[in-house]
Amino acid sequence: MKKTTQQHQPQLHRRNPNRISNNSVLGILQGLIFCRRRNLGSHLLPFFSALVGCFLFLFAFVSFLSPPINHHHVHHFHYNHSLLDDEIDFQSHIGNTSTFLVPRAGGSLGDEIWTLSQSELHHGCSQKSETFQDGDAKTNPERFLLIVTSGGLNQQRTGITDAVVAAYMLNSTLVIPELDNRSYWKDQSNFSDIFDVDWFITYLSKDVNVVKQLPTIDGKSLHPYRTRIPRRCDAECYESRVVPLLEKKKVVMLTKFDYRLANKLDTDLQKLRCRANYHALRYTNPIQEMGKKLVERMRMKSNRYIALHLRFESDMLAFSGCYFGGGNKERRELEEIRKRWETLHKQSPDKERRQGKCPLTPEEVGLMLRALGYGEDVHIYVASGEVYGGEDTLWPLKQLFPNFHSKESIATKEELEPFAPYSSRMAALDFIVCNESDVFVTNNNGNMAKMLAGRRRYFGYKPTIRPNAKKLYRLFLDRGNMTWEEFASRVRTHQIGFMGRPNESKPGKDEFHENPVACICEHFNNSRSLNESKNQSKIKPNNQDIQAKTSHRNESEVVVKEQSTNEQHNHSFTQHIKSENGIRVEELPRRNENCSDHSDVKLCHQTNP
Repeated sequence: MKKTTQQHQPQLHRRNPNRISNNSVLGILQGLIFCRRRNLGSHLLPFFSALVGCFLFLFAFVSFLSPPINHHHVHHFHYNHSLLDDEIDFQSHIGNTSTFLVPRAGGSLGDEIWTLSQSELHHGCSQKSETFQDGDAKTNPERFLLIVTSGGLNQQRTGITDAVVAAYMLNSTLVIPELDNRSYWKDQSNFSDIFDVDWFITYLSKDVNVVKQLPTIDGKSLHPYRTRIPRRCDAECYESRVVPLLEKKKVVMLTKFDYRLANKLDTDLQKLRCRANYHALRYTNPIQEMGKKLVERMRMKSNRYIALHLRFESDMLAFSGCYFGGGNKERRELEEIRKRWETLHKQSPDKERRQGKCPLTPEEVGLMLRALGYGEDVHIYVASGEVYGGEDTLWPLKQLFPNFHSKESIATKEELEPFAPYSSRMAALDFIVCNESDVFVTNNNGNMAKMLAGRRRYFGYKPTIRPNAKKLYRLFLDRGNMTWEEFASRVRTHQIGFMGRPNESKPGKDEFHENPVACICEHFNNSRSLNESKNQSKIKPNNQDIQAKTSHRNESEVVVKEQSTNEQHNHSFTQHIKSENGIRVEELPRRNENCSDHSDVKLCHQTNP
């Protein structure tokens, strides 16, 4: 038994080395396979990681292209982000200064950003009523009213317009207004240098007696009594303050005459305001002809153009009391300018901006326009004085809209030479080009913006964009924290009610010169006219009703007849034709048989600025 056991043990010893050798080989093989798997895994892991990363990038890219959900029922704009060339890596100079991807294209709305719905249903109507007394019948031949205007051209224009109404209320003869020669601009122009004085006198002859200068009595000159009346003075105010002076002194001069007439007056007086502003005030022929050339040259560059009235001069910024991000240098310079106004109180820049009283910077205007759908191919005419900060300030706007023009860039130095020394005449040229633009934009609701807004409403509600600065200021500050689509959507939402559309503001809310609601008539649409046609036979139509239904209403589309209300001028009228390339005026001597009859369906007034 022991022997047998001893015999088996050696066999075991002989087998064990063999088994160990086999296991070693198997282990080696398994190790090699494991190592290869590890190596293969180490190569596959980056591949799968890259694949997942691509899917995530694609998902983010698609999300970026998707427009935000619209909760405000505002039109969406679809931007083309397919190529990097379609975006501008915009470096902001305001608020959050991180880079901002701004699309070069404006959007996909097309004509909708160039026109206003229902604008064709409205038109200007300033004819006087049958009960409005003619000036000849009520003017006291011994009363003379003079005014001295104040401010720049358009502020003076408000004074001239209101002076016509004041003279009518006071039963006085109006002497051609004296323009402001002492303000910041130091412009020595007279009324006749800017406005067609003969047309002004002739057109208003049935309403107010207007003379070029004070007459002499028995060879003696008349000397006016100078006084100033409060702002927003109504009819009772004039009656109590000025009539006693006229009865005693005969000749009264009202100084610093700007916004010295109440915003709310009787309808006939408001219509007289409109006749004076939109028809009687016409620029001189040299100004009109040069303005026509500028408009034609803009039309040669593009069928449509935007006009931007950019108020960003140093004095304007100083007066606003706002801060525009220029550091201590800006603060020192603007504070020094502010010393010109001794009565100007110190203001809080942050408070002014929160209340929407600060003008938009050129950069902010550019971002607003792009958000509203205007692409970099749009041509912009910029009407401005000397911009504070010069080209550095304008650069962001030019980056967004490289088709950037001004009167200096589209006219020769020789052409502008007769106008250049006079700020009011240069402003008149800008007024004409801005008025004829397809879209008018302003960065600040100043006098020119108000006058043009009113005029563009009166002649058919042409698009007029005023920034809702109170809402936009926070958006501009925070814009680096949102996508472009979110920013653009919010801009479009905030601008509802600030685009110049019919009925977007309540009557009486704005200045009358900005929103002349008493002088704008509305056409009946088809559904209303069908429902109301039965009642028309029972109501004798007045002049405004007839005019509201049938008269031409768009300054840029129709032929408008003009009447000279002075019978001594042989009832001549002007046929005003605006073509796509500008304005063409033909004087056609003709016996006016219709304009004396207010039932005529055509307007009989001048539409030139």
